[in-house]
Amino acid sequence: MNEGKKERNPLRRCFLLLSHYEFCFFPAPLLPIILSLAPPSIKALSFVVVKSRFSLPLRFSVPKHPFVSSAIFSEVSIRLYFQNMDFENKYQQAPEPKYECLLFDLDDTLYPFSSGLSARITKNIQEYMLHKLHIEESKVPELCLSLYKDYGTTMAGLKALGYNFDYDDCHGFVHGTLPYDILKPDPVLRHLLQSLPIRKCIFTNADKAHAARALARLGLEDCFDGIVCFETLNPTDKSTASPDEKDSNLTCLQTRSVSRDEASLFGACSIDVDAGVMLPKTPVVCKPFEEAFEQAFKILNINPQRTVFFDDSVRNLQTGKQLGLHTVLVGTAHRTKGVDYALESIHNIREALPELWEADKNSESVKYSGEVAIETSVEA
Repeated sequence: MNEGKKERNPLRRCFLLLSHYEFCFFPAPLLPIILSLAPPSIKALSFVVVKSRFSLPLRFSVPKHPFVSSAIFSEVSIRLYFQNMDFENKYQQAPEPKYECLLFDLDDTLYPFSSGLSARITKNIQEYMLHKLHIEESKVPELCLSLYKDYGTTMAGLKALGYNFDYDDCHGFVHGTLPYDILKPDPVLRHLLQSLPIRKCIFTNADKAHAARALARLGLEDCFDGIVCFETLNPTDKSTASPDEKDSNLTCLQTRSVSRDEASLFGACSIDVDAGVMLPKTPVVCKPFEEAFEQAFKILNINPQRTVFFDDSVRNLQTGKQLGLHTVLVGTAHRTKGVDYALESIHNIREALPELWEADKNSESVKYSGEVAIETSVEA
């Protein structure tokens, strides 16, 4: 009922007042009268016999049973459910937010490619291939790029080709000498992340040491609720792996055949791969493969349909899109297939997706409606 409009009928006013209390006590013969006093704006939906002398609860529908016999229900506890069509300024549960998690890649996403750090990473990978794996120098650059495109990381491709090397040794060589000081604190991005009222997580193919150092240099080390990195998806101690990981023995499989040029490149690695055959599997679980995404969803306990994924790799985003993620390409303003939004810089997130901040408004504001369910217990 509107605040400025009062119910004139004193009996109905009494009914409305009683409807605010959890328990109201009436003798059973008065129940039909009580129901008849309900004003048109109060609709009795149903009532349930909660306690009676009978062994089983009885259920009735008010429209079918407008009158109640006191002879049958002399010792009955009945719960009434009403829907108030006139009462305004009543609380209504706020709708669930559209997004509940933001998933970020790290390298070339939280900091720009122009920083030069990624170029140094590529250089170190090629040095590792040359000096540690003794791959022919003239083949290294092209092979490094080809494996990256096919497997998501050059390391995953090298493992697919049969190279036996230690993951930690490779990561230490590649990331151990990086000039992290070229990354500068980013107070603008920090403010944006901290102002977002949504859970935020990192999903990177890099190892945890690199992720920690990069985030620390950017001043973002405390801005995220979880990190999925190389060690998360590829635990060296299988006793710490989840049952799903142990049972499935995950490997990432390519679904296209090897070209003659690639076969020639692989031949430089002393690996026999014939043109026309399928690319070999890799034991490394990483983006852009579905296995990596599915495990990240489980580890972080996120719903992909309510998660926004930020990455600089179109291929990673396309896999994410296929699995239900909302996708944002970072590093260019040009959208492509599988990409919902495209940002020149991660700093443009508020301009491109202002709705991410609406979750905070919805949680703080009160939603009102003229339709409110009022539950009243009547003891007869």
